Amino acid sequence: MSDPYQEDVISLVNSLFDVTLFNKGMYSLEFRIEDHDFKEKFENLARELESKNYVCKMELMNNEKYIIIQKLAAKKQRKWLNTAWTPRILFAVVVTFVMIDGYYRTAGTNSIVNIGDPLEMAGVYTLSLLGILGIHEMGHIIAAKIHKLKTTWPYFIPGLPVIGIPTFGAFIQSKGLTINREILFDVAIAGPIAGLIVAVIVSIYGAYTAPILGEEIAQGLFAESKLIEWNQGEPLLMTASLALFGKGGQGHDVIMTPVLFAAWIGFLITFLNLLPAWQLDGGHMARTLLGPKLHRYATFGSMAILVLLGYWLMAMLILVMSSRNPSANPLDDISPLSKNRKLAYVGVIVLAILCAPLPSSLLP
Repeated sequence: MSDPYQEDVISLVNSLFDVTLFNKGMYSLEFRIEDHDFKEKFENLARELESKNYVCKMELMNNEKYIIIQKLAAKKQRKWLNTAWTPRILFAVVVTFVMIDGYYRTAGTNSIVNIGDPLEMAGVYTLSLLGILGIHEMGHIIAAKIHKLKTTWPYFIPGLPVIGIPTFGAFIQSKGLTINREILFDVAIAGPIAGLIVAVIVSIYGAYTAPILGEEIAQGLFAESKLIEWNQGEPLLMTASLALFGKGGQGHDVIMTPVLFAAWIGFLITFLNLLPAWQLDGGHMARTLLGPKLHRYATFGSMAILVLLGYWLMAMLILVMSSRNPSANPLDDISPLSKNRKLAYVGVIVLAILCAPLPSSLLP
């Protein structure tokens, strides 16, 4: 590796670490270090080198720790992702789709029982759904900023209004390198937790305002096909919200209002994100804890769960995407995850179960 700043890089590494062996290759610099407490020093090195257009990686070879440094290869970014207008246009499209979806869902509900002006309810629905998704992404962005990791603004994904769901969620892209497992874990967990808090609030409000039909009236509407039984599964958190107002359990035909539907979408997206699969948020967390091999098995297990719940299209999508790019790889993949983060992951598993769209046969 030939570069006019190479000597500065070598000097920097020697000033931070106890270097016992140095090799200069054609494309890289290799330093064997003896430091036991290296995580923070490596983090500082990685940020310093990234600013100079270098990338470093911590590797374990024959039980010895090595720092490998190379020139940072230029990434080929898709032009449409780089323009500042792309996230704004996508957001406007998604807002329009959600408003349309909310209007027609309200109009359909009003044909059974009046819940309000369709345009006003569409606004409440849009605020509820995009509030869940927006706060989810803001959780990622805030956690990334805490760890000095630059990201893009959220890219909202348009869905299929009226005939399906109006948005398939949102995503952000990192503009920097993920240095260690703890940074990867923190950024991954922040989004679902933040979004779930809003989803629970929306669910409670939706349960409070959702009308109940008498059993005879409901049976008549079912017979006339004006009312269709909900068979997409119900998260335990939504069941708890309904029970909070005495609307849960058998014998209660609760109307799935637009607001309640927004909460359901929020729970579904949170559940999908918490699965320990591929490069979903839960996949990133599982990767930091389990390592690449076990994470691959967790991805297959997640696909099996999705198939059992009837979401086989999502399972197929994960299969295709994970075959191309299975998992994120932190620069320091040696430093272990802290005990508190390991405990937090147990909570993540519990939350995934609470958000899962369980079949009615499994609900009380």
